Amino acid sequence: MRLLTLLVCSVAAMAQTPQSVDARLAALDTAVKSAQSAGDNAWMLTSAALVLMMTGPGLALFYGGLVRRKNVLGTMMHSFILMAVITALWAIVGYSLAFAEGNPVIGDLRYAFLRGVGIAPNPDYAGTIPHQTYMVYQLMFAVITPALISGAFAERMKFSAMLLFTVLWALLVYFPMAHMVWGKGGLLNAALGGKIPCFDFAGGTVVHITSGVSALVCALYLGKRVGYPHEQMKPHSVVLSVIGACLLWVGWFGFNAGSALAASGLATSAFVATHFGAAAAALGWMFAEWIRTGKPSVLGAVSGCVAGLVAITPASGFVQPFPALLIGFLAGIVCYFMATMVKHKFGYDDALDAFGVHGAGGTLGAILTGIFATSAINDGFKDSAGKVLALGWVDGNAGQVLNQLIGTAIAWGLAIVGTLIILKICDAVIGVRADRDDEIQGLDLSMHGEEGYFFET
Repeated sequence: MRLLTLLVCSVAAMAQTPQSVDARLAALDTAVKSAQSAGDNAWMLTSAALVLMMTGPGLALFYGGLVRRKNVLGTMMHSFILMAVITALWAIVGYSLAFAEGNPVIGDLRYAFLRGVGIAPNPDYAGTIPHQTYMVYQLMFAVITPALISGAFAERMKFSAMLLFTVLWALLVYFPMAHMVWGKGGLLNAALGGKIPCFDFAGGTVVHITSGVSALVCALYLGKRVGYPHEQMKPHSVVLSVIGACLLWVGWFGFNAGSALAASGLATSAFVATHFGAAAAALGWMFAEWIRTGKPSVLGAVSGCVAGLVAITPASGFVQPFPALLIGFLAGIVCYFMATMVKHKFGYDDALDAFGVHGAGGTLGAILTGIFATSAINDGFKDSAGKVLALGWVDGNAGQVLNQLIGTAIAWGLAIVGTLIILKICDAVIGVRADRDDEIQGLDLSMHGEEGYFFET
């Protein structure tokens, strides 16, 4: 109805004299602004802030507590500085490449330097909030995604190499994947003209599979930390990690419920699914560890929580509460075995289990979305006659599982190939691995010239 009102105002303005055209255009501008919802905008700005909180302090504390004391600042710096680096890159070209209409793989440059991204809504994406609100909300996803990768190369990658890697990775992996899944005309976009509709409500493929798989490539390329696995490399502060995990849990409501792009019933459903998934995964990881080792660790429980949040992300706007519990519980168990038995069997040094949690959890969640997605939760997908479409296998659309597998395979392939190429470029230009002596000393001192803790003798 709002769009019809705007159309009528536009047609009427064209039929007037030049003087009345100005008046009609002013009225049209007023109509555009009135189509916005103050409540939706308030929720989306709050969600953007919550997602930013997930990177700093959430991820910074979670990862910072998991490394040895001599690397705490360097690890936290990864999360913090990417809040600045990705923001600048997003404003220059990133938002345009991800969300401007281009080809099925990448957007064009119509929004470069944020031209045309103002306070009027972009009805293709969110018709009741300013385009600028949508832009800054999506920015926060772009900020946290490469920060997740840093968990794999923690304690051994040069800071300069990390900066170059991140810029190239965003350009070659994240922006294309975001466009394919969420951009208008993207190959995998289920709502805006995609050829292979892949359901990803809040970033299972775009954020977690790409970052998790890229993390594995980084871990394999850089090799093991000095002394791994013979020397003990215990977390220096599980307390910091618990605080960080709790902040991630809270911030994730902005991540998932915010992806409804409105203060709506769908946001409520995504909120509930997110919370249930996290809770069930914390229990799944805890019980699996308890049975296997005889003791339920605090670190295991919080890691399980994060695994559940990862797995429920693509499904959060599509599934009912009890399937959300099942997805989370399975994620806790699967990610526990990936981060322990599988990693140890193959011997790779994924320092903070970025692949075990985000790569494995994101893949599991993306596939299960195809099974449990239902129009009872999300009725926004309709055919040309206006009939609500069946979404997942539980709705009778078993073919959606294949679409999810294709989307997952594309995310894996892009992450593997893109990350390997980028690492080789970075290695050729500045070298990616810290010197042995610098690594032994600790990256806080060798890379940043400071220490996180001072002890008087």
